[in-house]
Amino acid sequence: MKKTNAMRLLDADNIKYETKEYSKDDGISGVDVANTLNEDPSTVFKTLVTQSKDENYVFVIPAPNELDLKKAAKASSEKKIEMLPQKDLLKKTGYIHGGCSPIGMKKLFRTFIDESAKDREYIYISGGKIGMQIKINPVDLVNLIDASFEDLTKGE
Repeated sequence: MKKTNAMRLLDADNIKYETKEYSKDDGISGVDVANTLNEDPSTVFKTLVTQSKDENYVFVIPAPNELDLKKAAKASSEKKIEMLPQKDLLKKTGYIHGGCSPIGMKKLFRTFIDESAKDREYIYISGGKIGMQIKINPVDLVNLIDASFEDLTKGE
């Protein structure tokens, strides 16, 4: 298996993680990935990149949930946040849609992880390419990328 930037950074910091591969044919939604891995969909987190007038921010939320842009703006102390256009994702992060990891982007953007991850033993995040997930302790993830836990999703 070829290591991704995310895996290399985890290895460099001696952070314990596991990788799980899945067939790209199984669908790339987080819920599809969870079903393929026989995991609760709320343990599989998606990485969303947003923009304000001047900055980019990263939000990591459970796959079945939707990012609340008002909560995202509040967490990042911005007046308004919107999703980064998909066409700009590779240029900004170095990752493609469906394979965007919060670890190993071209630049370390301020990152927020949904508070539902805080008390979990592990969560899954993208391994940095489609077909690869990383199983990691959420506190280890927060410490590695200097993130914070926040209330980020709709309907809670």
